[in-house]
Amino acid sequence: MAEVLVLVEHVDGEIKKVTLELLTLARRLGSPSAAWAGPGFTPAAAAKLTEYGADKIYVADAEEITDYVVAPKAGFLAQLVASAAPAGVLVAATAEGKEVAGRLAIKTDSGVITDAVGIADGFAAEQSIFGGGVNVRSRVSRGIPIITVRPNSTTPEPSPGAGAEERVTVALSDADKAAKVVERVKQEKGARPELTEAAIVVSGGRGVGSAENFSVIEKLADALGAAVGASRAATDAGWYPHQFQVGQTGKTVAPQLYIAAGISGAIQHRAGMQTAKTIVAINKDPEAPIFELADFGIVGDLHQIVPQLTEEVEKRK
Repeated sequence: MAEVLVLVEHVDGEIKKVTLELLTLARRLGSPSAAWAGPGFTPAAAAKLTEYGADKIYVADAEEITDYVVAPKAGFLAQLVASAAPAGVLVAATAEGKEVAGRLAIKTDSGVITDAVGIADGFAAEQSIFGGGVNVRSRVSRGIPIITVRPNSTTPEPSPGAGAEERVTVALSDADKAAKVVERVKQEKGARPELTEAAIVVSGGRGVGSAENFSVIEKLADALGAAVGASRAATDAGWYPHQFQVGQTGKTVAPQLYIAAGISGAIQHRAGMQTAKTIVAINKDPEAPIFELADFGIVGDLHQIVPQLTEEVEKRK
């Protein structure tokens, strides 16, 4: 089978869940090959990639790859495309991933498809457009398929691969070094799980009413060991930071349980959470669109319901 390259997303050597999703997709299309760019590669990382199907692991762990912005990763993938002739390349549909994919498409004279939510035989990318109202399939018409896939659109499934490692030296051009990273500020990680990887998400919307009132959402999330999310209306109002926005212009989540409190359920928001396994909606408007999507719905004031729910969760811990 032809190789399918997967660009590994990792932070300080910790592999992101989206990489495991991409490897799962790649197994359905060919022989998965993981491409590791930057320092931090460890035996534990190799074991994780192998567990989820990587038959080959290309390792370019030179420090300078992360000293410059985006371009070295695109160059690394272009080098692998030239040497390995893969059937396709899969990249996470993050802000950086999409830029890497675009640069790679130019370097290899290939087509690129972004924000796929699935990939069928023949690298037909499945996309959810117009806020999730329309599903389409697209194919690259020139070169090799380069596809960015939204995080949380596939359930990662372990299936051990060969895991053969191959060290790669990346030759950076002057163009690759045009933008240099001069400073990194590490954001302190809280006790809550990361939004895009959490098994439970509690989100608040316009119905929360203010930034101060978001404490009721946070308390329920902490009781459940969940991540906190917010609708676009709440983040635009300045009630919660934009990095926690769930929706078409925010982050896509697919937790086991999604609790939407005070969120009407506009298409923009639904596009980011509609693949959750179980959806619970709390809204005082019985006609709110979110109830059409919810598995369980509670009509009432969230400021009364959510504290009661938190109290009951705490009792059962």
